[in-house]
Amino acid sequence: MLGKNRVIFPGEKVLLALSGGPASSAMLRQVQEGLSRETAKRLRFVPGLVYVDEGAVCGQSPAQREENLARVEAIVQATGFPYHLAHLEQAFDLPGSILRRGPRGGDKPCPSYKEAVEDFIQQQRQEAADGDGAASLPRRLAQLRTQDVPAGGEPAAPGARLPAAARTEELLRLFEAAETLTAKEELLQMLRTHLILHMARTQGYTKVMMGDSCTRVAVKLLTNLALGRGAFLAMDTGFMDSRHGDVAVVRPMRGYMAKEIAFYNHFFGVPTVITPALRAKRREKTSIHRLMEDFLLGLQAEFPSTISTVYRTGEKLSTAPAEAGSEPGAEPQRCLLCLCALDTLAEEDLALEPTLIAEEAAQRLQGLAEDGCCHAGTQGSCCQSSPTPGAESRAAFLPLLCYSCRLTFKEMGHPDTLPPYVRSEAQRRSRRAEMKQQIQEFLLEDDDEDPSES
Repeated sequence: MLGKNRVIFPGEKVLLALSGGPASSAMLRQVQEGLSRETAKRLRFVPGLVYVDEGAVCGQSPAQREENLARVEAIVQATGFPYHLAHLEQAFDLPGSILRRGPRGGDKPCPSYKEAVEDFIQQQRQEAADGDGAASLPRRLAQLRTQDVPAGGEPAAPGARLPAAARTEELLRLFEAAETLTAKEELLQMLRTHLILHMARTQGYTKVMMGDSCTRVAVKLLTNLALGRGAFLAMDTGFMDSRHGDVAVVRPMRGYMAKEIAFYNHFFGVPTVITPALRAKRREKTSIHRLMEDFLLGLQAEFPSTISTVYRTGEKLSTAPAEAGSEPGAEPQRCLLCLCALDTLAEEDLALEPTLIAEEAAQRLQGLAEDGCCHAGTQGSCCQSSPTPGAESRAAFLPLLCYSCRLTFKEMGHPDTLPPYVRSEAQRRSRRAEMKQQIQEFLLEDDDEDPSES
């Protein structure tokens, strides 16, 4: 898969995002084999590992989280790669810049894969001529192991590696405020992605490898369609996702079925660490993600080509429509949460306009009912508009979100429960939008006429 899609250059720092599950564990094993000296087609990038502990929101006790962390640390230490252990609670300490698109490397043009290989070979020859030896890649890995430490600092003693209890309670309040399991699944995915992206930026990694299998990609395709993310399917499920600019996400395991990965792990003895999934308070209430997964796996049992057909259909999608800007040649406005280009600028082309009208009517009716004016049959000034508590703060977020994130945001509880970096970035964008509105009449617009004709 990496040979067919040549997006990872020799000598590049690549961060492997591990979940402990079968797909990411098999990906780690494949990278280990690809970097060994006995491999015919040897991988030439410099790997690093990151694991995000999500046990707090998945119902695990502190003892269970400690046990999982110890098992994961034993696995990653055995690889010899630099690794980082993070906790979901650390999302509350992220900077607001994590929600901004990073630079693509400045003015320096990106070399082709052939040029990068030639430069890497010349660099190795130069190092060999200088007497540094031929094992430059293992030596660089050793240097990285001395530079990079786990995200929580040096390995801590048992019982001291978990975050503070106050941070865990704050995280639990955030997830308890979410009204549906679907919103919790989306919230968990968002926080996990932001943590991994922050780790990649701070440690100098330019690529992040995810362990999404073919089965997971097919489920995500239909799930995102149901969630209103049809415009971003190519980025959410494609081999490469470059929405973050300076850090690209690649999915090298997307060509393998979950059943193939399970057989591979069984025959080669690949260790895995399973974290329980999110659970709802009521068993009959499930999420769109699990409904789509049960639907697809049920079809796959009767029709074995179902998942591969959905996967091949997603292969034909292009990221060009999603990357199109609001104006020709302009950088598109980005969603606050998912960093995709806003698809709400043309409301008449979406289901957004009737949705907004229905929401406005529902808010007015709810406000009237809370005031009790309608019961008395009065039509005074108090019945004109009485927004629900928190409606103004919610309304400030909506222009910053894409269509799908708006639907999810409605089920995330009060905005005050969101992490500080999300609220600070929303305030920054709102202030910039207000400032631009105030000086709009003084801005000079580009003239489309040819200056030579005037």
